[in-house]
Amino acid sequence: MNRFAKNSLALMPVVALVVALGACSSSSSAPAETLPATIDLEVHAVSGLKFDKASYEVVAGDVAVGYINEDSIRHTLVVVQEDTKVSGFELKVNQNGDIDSGSVTLAAGNYVLLCTVPGHQNMKADLTVK
Repeated sequence: MNRFAKNSLALMPVVALVVALGACSSSSSAPAETLPATIDLEVHAVSGLKFDKASYEVVAGDVAVGYINEDSIRHTLVVVQEDTKVSGFELKVNQNGDIDSGSVTLAAGNYVLLCTVPGHQNMKADLTVK
């Protein structure tokens, strides 16, 4: 009886380690940050220094914009009309999985979405506001 109790105690640290490792290797991951349900325009920065679409469309007025980084590097998002940046609006995502959101008031017309990080000048897409 004494021998069995001694061996059981010796195995306790091993059992605790197996339980701890099992908890760490769980297939469920932490919940990802998500955009608010009220987003009117969703833009993704993807690898290859580009957005997920070449063009977007929204309705004029107060536009809620969500920006998701699916790349491994930092990106920004601004709205430009006729070579002039729309004042007071810039979204920033620093690493993969980051999101940012904000709103901007846009009149009907044609705009361009841009990433302003140096070297990312090819990250642009058309935005039509109706």
